[in-house]
Amino acid sequence: MAATGSVPWQPQEEGLKEICGLLEEQISPSSSADKSQIWKQLQHYSQFPDFNNYLVFILARAEGKSVEIRQVAGLLLKNNLRTAYKIMAPAHQQYIKSELLPCLGAADKHIRSTVGNIITVVVQLGGIVVWPELLQAFVNCLDSNDINHMEGAMDALSKICEDIPQLLDSDVPGLAERPINIFLTRLFQFFQSPHASLRKLSLGSVNQYIMLMPSALYTSMDKYLNGLFGLANDPAAEVRKLVCAAFVQLIEVCPSVLEPHMKNVIEYMLEVNKDTDAEVALEACEFWSAYCDAQLPPAILREYLPRLIPVLLSNMIYADDDESLIESEEDESLPDKDQDLKPRFHTSRFHGSEDAEDDDDDSFNIWNLRKCSAAALDVLSNVFGDEILQTLMPIIQSKLAASGDEAWKDREAAVLALGAVGEGCINGLYAHLSEIVAFLIPLLDDKFPLIRSISCWTLSRFSKYIVQDSGHQKGYEQFDATLMGLLRRILDTNKRVQEAACSAFATLEEEAAEELAPRLEVILQHLMCAFGKYQRRNLRIVYDAIGTLADAVGGELNQPVYLEILMPPLIAKWHQVPNSDKDLFPLLECFTSIAQALGTGFSQFAPPVFQRCINIIQSQQLAKVDPVSAGVQYDKEFIVCALDLLSGLTEGLGSGIESLVSQSNLRDLLLQCCMDDDASDVRQSAFALLGDLARVCPVHLHPRLSEFLDIAAKQLNTPKIKETISVANNACWAIGELAIKVRQEISPIVMSVVLCLVPILQHAEQGLNKSLVENSAITLGRLAWVCPDLVSPHMEHFMQSWCIALSKIRDDVEKEDAFRGLCAMVRANPSGALSSLVFMCKAIASWHEIRSVELHNEVCQVLNGYKQMLRNGAWDQCMSALEPPVKDKLSKYQV
Repeated sequence: MAATGSVPWQPQEEGLKEICGLLEEQISPSSSADKSQIWKQLQHYSQFPDFNNYLVFILARAEGKSVEIRQVAGLLLKNNLRTAYKIMAPAHQQYIKSELLPCLGAADKHIRSTVGNIITVVVQLGGIVVWPELLQAFVNCLDSNDINHMEGAMDALSKICEDIPQLLDSDVPGLAERPINIFLTRLFQFFQSPHASLRKLSLGSVNQYIMLMPSALYTSMDKYLNGLFGLANDPAAEVRKLVCAAFVQLIEVCPSVLEPHMKNVIEYMLEVNKDTDAEVALEACEFWSAYCDAQLPPAILREYLPRLIPVLLSNMIYADDDESLIESEEDESLPDKDQDLKPRFHTSRFHGSEDAEDDDDDSFNIWNLRKCSAAALDVLSNVFGDEILQTLMPIIQSKLAASGDEAWKDREAAVLALGAVGEGCINGLYAHLSEIVAFLIPLLDDKFPLIRSISCWTLSRFSKYIVQDSGHQKGYEQFDATLMGLLRRILDTNKRVQEAACSAFATLEEEAAEELAPRLEVILQHLMCAFGKYQRRNLRIVYDAIGTLADAVGGELNQPVYLEILMPPLIAKWHQVPNSDKDLFPLLECFTSIAQALGTGFSQFAPPVFQRCINIIQSQQLAKVDPVSAGVQYDKEFIVCALDLLSGLTEGLGSGIESLVSQSNLRDLLLQCCMDDDASDVRQSAFALLGDLARVCPVHLHPRLSEFLDIAAKQLNTPKIKETISVANNACWAIGELAIKVRQEISPIVMSVVLCLVPILQHAEQGLNKSLVENSAITLGRLAWVCPDLVSPHMEHFMQSWCIALSKIRDDVEKEDAFRGLCAMVRANPSGALSSLVFMCKAIASWHEIRSVELHNEVCQVLNGYKQMLRNGAWDQCMSALEPPVKDKLSKYQV
């Protein structure tokens, strides 16, 4: 291929022919050529410095070739530039840029679009500064009045606005103003273009700037809003959708600009929420939740509720093309396809008060108008409460009364609506709860599967109150009817109903907890029957229901009659699922809950479970370096689940796990996991297990104690602590657990850990994770308790922030340990706490009751010691700085 000199680059005929031939074979469906060979050949050509010049030449100038070939050359060029542009000779860069610009107005729409994509990549990689001709070309095209040129430039510009909007809102040397200022007026003009494509592209481009809100847009807000109102009833659905999207984003980002026009906007949104185009209606429907989230005055929206609620309800009826209607026909005998299985993620173990909340994982399901309308109704019910019932209930009642098969979708939507407002309107609905439940239970046996499934969900929304009322005879009968109704549906033949019933039952289990004990046998029989017949996807939900049951009833499960129903099927499955199968994750999680619930009762099942966890960790650590000899692909989630199950075993068996640990290489494997720099979730679970083992068998950690302590301390000494807060939290807790077991042996790392804990406590007010602050306060206290001589000389640096943190911790053994540290330090260095005495008194007053008599006496001694030390009214002065309730609490310590 040709080398370039000062002469403008020209392709060689031979090379051009060859590349075009390859591209033709690449896209020809009838070609018998091996596509992978062609691909290799094209990759080989990519080594030549001017190969990309050939591609841009074919795209821009090969008039005799088909549009498809020119387009494929353009796509190949775009992908090549992603990796090659920055290292390309400037002359080649210049040639490519100069060939692209004239194509902005190409006659063929596909060529224009491909050119827009390539321009965006070049701008992404090289910026605008080094391509001054681009902005001028855009302006010329936009002002040209030629539809091809206007559309080509608008298409490219809209892609830049979408991918790199901030570039146009920055200063460019040599330009008097930012590029966005130059383009905004032109974009607004295009709002009135007779061409729908230009209206759509220009509005879409401006919308990209709502989040950034450059001053140019803010100062032209009236123009923008007038433009939006002008496009409100645009004949093109795509334009109406963008108008709705603009109002939704504006209310999220800058609600004040809409306030003067709010009534008009609400009127418009109400209208468009009924649009015949479902996508437009969906975009409009997002507005109601956004309005409530923006904390605007509810009064404005209140007057529209009687008109809005019926619209939401009618949009909650299943659309004819809703994928759920097709899915709902699926019988349980049909095996799941791989694409039906949601990706699932295990959450690593976390020690502390702020456990991550489980979000309903609806991300896998398609968001549509029905779901959005139900979500809006839910949000409205939380803002307006029972006020909405006077409009809502008559509609729900008339829909529920609709008889006949053809009205089943109306009945289904009414049950959905009842569930949607189940939390927000509970005050108004509570008086009618028994009627609602009595109405829903027969619907669990409805002939339409989607009515059965939605009735499960709606019952689960009321489960908290159904459980609350179960204390009296009538309430208990209602609770039992709900429980048995859901269990019947767990054994439904329809997959969709199985899924809804299992999820609803898990919610009921969480609320009912020990109330389930009398029904344990029948619950287990149903769950294990489902376990035997469910397909893979729903099986995961059964695991969850079994695990939740174990968490809910705890030790009640530990009876032979229950274990005989529960364990044999689980153990059979345990043997059946190989170590490399991701279906093992929910099974490991389920065993974790059972091990914790059964406690020492799990001993009979423990040895094979323990050994398998060790094997999984071992083979995965090998797979990380050598997947071939490990025989499995590395996947850290296997390690995380295995570590968490070992933690569950340790928690359940207590010191009974010692014999298993002593005969294994867990210590060395665990140390490796604590040092895994690539995976913070592996480290998080590893430190959780380290702390659990420290509690019950520290002697087995002993040979490598100093390494465990060093690596744990390292987790706290990182500038990126906010990114790995859960790792730091667990490591901090584990250090404290080790400290109280190995006592003086912790001394080599004490000061390095204290130096890391103090800044965490000092910055507690800056929104640091509550659990990390609590664990830091407790660990600091435990270190002070075992090594007061090392920690006490530095007391005055941290006493105040430490006491503030201690005063926020609830009464428990860990808090007792921390206060033992406080007393030990004060004994070693009484003057160190003088300047923080008020804070120390508040921390002591935060106790509801110190259960340990010995600690109670120590605290009395400390306070009395200061009372004697502070003479001439100094003690009284300190007391007068305390609020009366704090003083009252201190009186129980005889001061």
